This record gives sequence, C-alpha cells and structure tokens, in this order.
Amino acid sequence: MTGTTELSRRRFLKGSVGVLLLAVTAKGLVTAAWAADPSPAFGADSMPGGTVDDPLVFVSIATDGTVTLVAHRAEMGTGVRTSLPMVVADEMEARWDRVKVVQAEANETRYGNQNVDGSRSMRHFLMPMRRVGAAARQMLEMAAAARWSVPLTEVKAVQHEVVHLPSGRRLGYGELAADAARQPVPNADALKLKARDEFRYIGKSQVRPVDLEAIGKGQAIYGMDMRLPGMVYAVVARPPVVGGKLHRVDSSKALAIPGVLKVVEIPAFQGAPGFQPLGGVAVIARNTWAAMQGRAALQIEWDDGPNGRYDSAAYRQTLEAAARAPGKVMRNAGDAARAWAPETERLAAEYYVPHLAHASMEPPVATVRIKGDGAEVWTSIQNPAAAQDAVAARLGLEPENITVNVLLLGGGFGRKSKPDFVDEAAIVAMAMPEGTPVKLVWTREDDIHHDYLHTVSVERLEAVMGEDGQVQSWLHRSAAPTIASLFTEGAKGQQLFESAMSAINMPYRIANVRVETAEVAAHTRIGWFRSVANIPHAFAAQCFIAELAHRAGKDHRQFALDLIGPARRIDPGTLADTWNYSESPDRYPYDTGRLHGVIEAACQGAGWGRELPEGHGLGLAFCYSFVSYTASVVEVAVNAEGEVRVVAVDMALDCGPQINPERIRAQMEGGAIMGLSLALGSEITFENGRVKQSNFHDYEVLRHSVSPRLIRTHLVNDDHDLPPGGVGEPPVPPVAPALCNAIFAATGKRVRSLPVRRLA
Repeated sequence: MTGTTELSRRRFLKGSVGVLLLAVTAKGLVTAAWAADPSPAFGADSMPGGTVDDPLVFVSIATDGTVTLVAHRAEMGTGVRTSLPMVVADEMEARWDRVKVVQAEANETRYGNQNVDGSRSMRHFLMPMRRVGAAARQMLEMAAAARWSVPLTEVKAVQHEVVHLPSGRRLGYGELAADAARQPVPNADALKLKARDEFRYIGKSQVRPVDLEAIGKGQAIYGMDMRLPGMVYAVVARPPVVGGKLHRVDSSKALAIPGVLKVVEIPAFQGAPGFQPLGGVAVIARNTWAAMQGRAALQIEWDDGPNGRYDSAAYRQTLEAAARAPGKVMRNAGDAARAWAPETERLAAEYYVPHLAHASMEPPVATVRIKGDGAEVWTSIQNPAAAQDAVAARLGLEPENITVNVLLLGGGFGRKSKPDFVDEAAIVAMAMPEGTPVKLVWTREDDIHHDYLHTVSVERLEAVMGEDGQVQSWLHRSAAPTIASLFTEGAKGQQLFESAMSAINMPYRIANVRVETAEVAAHTRIGWFRSVANIPHAFAAQCFIAELAHRAGKDHRQFALDLIGPARRIDPGTLADTWNYSESPDRYPYDTGRLHGVIEAACQGAGWGRELPEGHGLGLAFCYSFVSYTASVVEVAVNAEGEVRVVAVDMALDCGPQINPERIRAQMEGGAIMGLSLALGSEITFENGRVKQSNFHDYEVLRHSVSPRLIRTHLVNDDHDLPPGGVGEPPVPPVAPALCNAIFAATGKRVRSLPVRRLA
C-alpha cells in the first residue's frame, strides 16, 4: 500500500487494439487515504486512474477467432496476469485455449490504476473486468442478431460462437469481430452478468497460469533478461548511509578496467527521500562484470550525514523507552484513568520486530533508452505509472512521451513499486549518446544494503483482567518509525493508516481500550512491505492474547472466541479506523462472524486439542488485514538443544468470493513460508548508519530443508454476494505469532523478540 497519492499529469489518450477500437473514459480524481474529506472516494475511485471497464480497451478479436486480452496489472507471482483476463474470458464466453494475454504498458488514463500494491487487483477490478467481458459478449450477440436480422433474444454466445437458438446457425467470434466493434458499448446498467452457476472458469481452479510454460522452460522475460542491441550496463556505488553524500571520488582506476566506458555522478536526494535515488557514482561498462569491477576500483570518500550514528542496539533502547511513556492517542474508549489506576495490577509485555528487507529473488533492474523527445523503459515494476512519472520528470518530458514496458517481476512485496532504480537508469542513460540502451543492475548486496526497509518496532501491551478472567482494559502502545517519513521530512510516529493495521481496529469485547503511538524518528528509508504494519501489530497483539489466555487458565482458542464475542458487523469507524484500507465501511464492515470462521477452520484443520508428542506444541493467531480474514495454527517441535522445527502450518483465509482458488492457495502457502522466514531468521541491523547484512548468508530466508512438510490451506466462505478481499498480503501476519505461541505450548518459554533462531 502507499502512503500518499498524487494527481496524474497524463493527458487523455486514445488507442486501439487489433480489430476493436475505442476511446477511453479517464478518471483522475485522487483523495489521500487519510485526508479529511466530507465526500471521500473509496476503493478504486481513491486511486490514480480509477477503473476503466470499456471492452474495446481490453479485448481484441482477430479474424481467425483469436481473442487477445490485455493484462493491465503487473505479474509478480500472484497470478493476476491470468486471473483478471480469465474473468473477462468467462463473462464473454471465450474459450481459454483460444485466448492470448498481452501485458499493457504504463497508461493509467487508458487502463485505469496499475499500481500492484495493497492486495487490490481483484478487489478493485473484479467487477470492471466482469463488465468488460459481459459487454464484449453482448456486442458479439448484437452483431450476430444484426447479421441474421433476428431479434437479440434469439441469439446466445456459447464458447467462442454466437448461436441462433431457433435454427442452430452459428457464427464464430472471428467472423463477428469487425461488426461487433461497430456496435455501441452497452451501458453498465444494461449488462447481463452471468449467474454463479454459469461460470466456466471463475472459482474452478482449472486455468493454468499464462506464464507457466514460459517460466518452466526458462523463456519468460524478467527485467534481468532484457537485451537490446548496443546495450551498455551500469552499477552504482551508493552512499552507505541514507542521507549521506559523495565527498570525493577518484575514478582513474575504475576507468582503467577493460570494458569500463564512463563514470557518472548521481546526485543525492533532496528533502524527504520519496522515490528519489540515494545518489552516488555509476560505472558504465560493456558488461555487468566490468561495471562491478570498475565500481570496486572507485576510491570514494563519503559524508555520512545525519544518520551516520544509527545503531540498531541503541535505537532499540530508544524505542523501548518510548513505548513505556505516554504517546499520541489513536484510539480511546471507556474510562482508561479508572481502569488503569496505580493500585490496579497490570499485565504487561513488550514485543520487538527488527527491520526487514524485501529480498525478492530478482533484485531491482531497469533498462532505459532515450531517443529524440521520448524514452522507452523496460523494467520489472509494480507501479508503472510511478516509473513513467519519475523518468518524465528526470528528462523534462511529458509522461505520455515515456513508454514503460512492464516485464515479469521475480518478486516484489512492495519494493518494486518504488521506482528509484528506474530513475537511476534514466540518469545514466542521459550521460550516454542518444539511443544507447542502458541496463542498470542492482546486485543482491545493493538490494540488501539500500532497500526501503520494513519498519523496526517495539510494541507494548498492557491489560487488566477481572477475577472472572475477562479482560477489562487494554493498552497497545507502538513505537516505530513511519512510512510517512518517506514523503515528509521529520515525520515521526505511525500515522492513522499504520495504526489501522491490527492495532486500533481490534473488535474485542473490552470496555476500556487505549491505543497510542510514540513519535520516534526514522533513520533509514521506511517503505511498505508485504502486509506492512500488520506484521508487528499482529505479532504483539496475538502473542499477548495467548498470554492472557494462559493467565486466565483457559484454552487459547476458546478464550479468543469469547474475547471477540458473538457474530456482528462493526463499522470500522467505531473502532477509530476511518481508513479501512481505503474501502467503504458500508461495503467492508469488520465482520466478527467471518473472523470466527477462519479461527475454527484453522483449528479444525490442525486438530486443535489433540494429544501431541513430547516437545511439540500448537499455536494459534488470527488477523483482519486488507479486508480479508486469516488465521494460522502452527505445530512446532523443539528439541533439547532448543532447535525449533516447524512440523505443519494450517492456514485459513476468508477473502469473500474465490475467483482463482489455485492462485489463492499458492499465495497462502507463500505467505506461510514468508511468515516463517521473517519469524525464524530474517533481520536487518545497523551499525554506524550502515546495514550489517549483505546477502542470504547473513540475511536469512527460509531454506527448503527447514520448511514445514505440511502446509494445509483452508478456504472459507466462498460468498459471491460479498465484495472481494485481498489475498496477497493477509496470509503473512498471523504466522509469526502462531509460531511463537506454539513454542510456548511446547516449552513454556515466551518468545517476544524476533527472529527466533534458536531458543536459549
């Protein structure tokens, strides 16, 4: 998800695809998610570009009947390049074996919003894509009815043909394409969407990902695979400390390396970091090896700037002190003063989550070629429009003169929506002769050292319990630098959209609730990361609930269900959450019945309450995030040496309508692995302002040998009357607390600081 949005400068564009042609209606109004607005825009309407649901933008039909569908969202493993076209194909009655999918370039005026962040693709584009398919189907039917001079009620599209029902006459889609293009596009209220029992692909798990064969054969084109004639290659020596600047550089030895062509200075960013490059020195060469050797030969002196003393151990103490003092109130309900009177016994615990790196398997990479009054970009990017705007601003051109070709992403997790690396490539391309393609590559070390890191956090929880074991008061104080520091110099403490992720929006039956944030400063680039602030907030809250259940002498599962209370639909605003992932509170209330459902499904799948071998334990955690509901039960085995082995994970998800269940399960499995990885080994630490980790030997991700042998996924509540929820991010937050709760069940030892690694 993003913290700020801006009005696009793109002009109205017209375009064509194949036989079908249409001018696109653009939506450009943008409202910042946390802005005070008497008439706020929700969902896709709050995003740049909004949605476009015109069939002739997304669908073309060749005379041989081949249906080409445009995928306007980037593919990074979620399956969106398959799932959204699949929705169109289903509604338009196209045979999938006669469908071709092509990737759209950056153009939000034409295609609607293209920022693949925040688990929004299906949430925002399910209904627009259904309308696209339904409109295309009806236009084909109108064309056939006109061709035969029969009433429209006598024709029906069935699997790539339109049939005249009384006579059995048939016309293929290719035969009708040109005539269909001349038909008026039906208004949305005139569309006849399919009933659920008519779906051929939606909800069936029968459609193979369109990129599967190419990926399996090594033929898929990622950013790292890009090759152009005359291409040169570049790497950058960046300031080792965020906010640092180049003091002096001697390039003579670098230029003496065979293959090195040029050394170019990249200016340091001004003001808040935003999506600006960090600065430094680029080395351009005929191949990446020469460029890296040239970079190693640079003799550089850096001015570390204001963050040169940033130290993780010292900063943790700063966060702990801040979490123990009153902070900015984000939610206050009940009589806190009486509930937390000095003579009242409080239960308290503090939880720590370190900085985390995205560490996607493909590091950032971009190719830029400048020619005449325009430029072309090839890159693996989650937010193509941001890359387009960054390059346009750098070159002093209009965005429509910048073509951004979106390639497959080898992972993203939020990192690749920030186009600083594309901007770097544009700077280097400016230093080369016109028409020279420049491929700028980040190494794994670059990626680890210069990431937009997930925030470091100390979460303090306090509670008062009655003699009946019920929670009477709840205090959650979060001390963490904010994503807002990317865009506003000096921004301190988490903002509403961050607190709304599993901190203020807790639906428990507790009379006295207070949530606060500490105003602590950021000393590195803080960026959004898969599931964002839900990770530390859910880790703390879910572990604390398990501790309270133990204190009350109750079963954790039953204690949690009692704490949540009966099924009810809660307006998020009554929980101080006026953000609600930018979605309408009327369409997306907090539904505690759905939360019950995923808890019960995960516990049932894991056999909650069964007798376990010695050293084994089951742990539960749950979360509402990105307007979906998740729960995890983790089984661990801990040996006498304190080594933790994950035996199994049961993951339950309620995302509403399940459009592509196979891809949903894949995201759940990937979320389980990523959640375990973050819990067991991943950690970024600083010393003298510098990231200490450099590659996968010291920034640990889960190895295959220690991954659980069993990950069971449980899809709950496939209700197509509900609006769709997010899928990519929700599986991550409950995994770490479920793991730590399982460790306590197995050993009696509480884990409140991540990563776990080995128990002492």
